[in-house]
Amino acid sequence: MFLRAVDRGLVVSCQARPGEPLDEPHFMAVLARTAVLGGARAIRAEGVEDVAAIRAAVDVPVLGLWKDGEAGVYITPTLRHALAVAEAGADVVALDGTARPRPDGRTLEATVAALHTAGVAVMADVSTFAEGTAAIEAGADLVSTTLSGYTAASPRLDGPDLRLVADLAAAHPGFPVIAEGRYHTPRQAALALEAGARAVVVGGAITRPLDLTARFAAALAPKDD
Repeated sequence: MFLRAVDRGLVVSCQARPGEPLDEPHFMAVLARTAVLGGARAIRAEGVEDVAAIRAAVDVPVLGLWKDGEAGVYITPTLRHALAVAEAGADVVALDGTARPRPDGRTLEATVAALHTAGVAVMADVSTFAEGTAAIEAGADLVSTTLSGYTAASPRLDGPDLRLVADLAAAHPGFPVIAEGRYHTPRQAALALEAGARAVVVGGAITRPLDLTARFAAALAPKDD
């Protein structure tokens, strides 16, 4: 269902940082509804409360995750987190698919297997080609380039890692590779599809008005002589 819905389309990530005015499930649900009206084929949402609120507000698939912590493996770090996200209504659960050790000591393969036993589809967020290949071998249903640029093993780029998308798509034909991470413009999103992505996830460029406003304000701020 998820792949049919998002095929060659846009997934909008509706997330707010802790402490921001929009950091409430109701506001994220309204944001998700707005994104769907604009053409989003699915919504990526963080936290069980936001996932539940968004699931009740939209009729497109919800890709859920749970961030716990700020360093290391913090995107849906354990099986317990993943099961809770699925219980909240996520159609697919996104989790850290890197080579780093998981807090509960489970391997990625064991985590994916347990989720499949529970009837839960899994997207592995990876940062490198080797991690993407390992996640596919571990049984992940989808692989996303979300973490490229955010781990020590991956390159620091101003824009998206289109090379990683292209390499994974070429090496694993037919497997759904999802492009995510620093997609700032519609052109970049289109290039991801050309590189072989099955869909593109866009977040801050659409759903973070605080950041967008700050960029404009900074550009208009008086410059020191």
